[in-house]
Amino acid sequence: MIEFQHVFKSYGRSRNILADINFRVDAGEFVFVSGPSGAGKSTLLKLIGGLEPPSRGSIIVNNHRIDKMPNRARPYLRRAVGVILQDTHLLFDRSVMANVLLPLTVVGLEQSQAVARARAALEKVGLSGKEDLNPIEMSGGEQQRLAIARAIVNRPAILIADEPTANLDHDSATRIMDVFRDFNRVGVTTLIASHDTGLMAAYANRTLQITAGRFADFKGVMA
Repeated sequence: MIEFQHVFKSYGRSRNILADINFRVDAGEFVFVSGPSGAGKSTLLKLIGGLEPPSRGSIIVNNHRIDKMPNRARPYLRRAVGVILQDTHLLFDRSVMANVLLPLTVVGLEQSQAVARARAALEKVGLSGKEDLNPIEMSGGEQQRLAIARAIVNRPAILIADEPTANLDHDSATRIMDVFRDFNRVGVTTLIASHDTGLMAAYANRTLQITAGRFADFKGVMA
């Protein structure tokens, strides 16, 4: 499902943020990506999502060699990968509902089906009744939950999330993690970068740990 082979990533002439990364994630796994700020967790997720190219090495996602994928094919990859970044990239010129509908509009889903799916996604993240709001009227935590609803509405094969519970209280964070767990239980491969080892210990069964100059891959969650 996801495979990195000798992957390096740097920007310009700076040192490698990621150096010689090798791992494989099989379909249906729930993986925790850990490490201190600046270690490269966000970069790793962006590489998986096809949002950035590696400097060297090969990356296979959903049976596609994405480091060799032409730009015209990348939108098709992103239909299979739901991406939730720390910067939510919400559209503040349209409503909550319109934000969630966007991925379904892109793939041409019939309107009534799209609206039903969007409502279900908003309900999953606790935003029912807020469909007509503009995202700018929402709290930071609500905006994060909206970004999650938009990522899951297309029922992707892979979900990747960068600190998805960082702006949420414990109850809201648990609810969101339950959403990820529910999708994982029906076969969605899930990778989440987080500092909250206590919360993640209840969900992830494997950890990819990135620290300065080192990469580790182990079962469970390191305390």
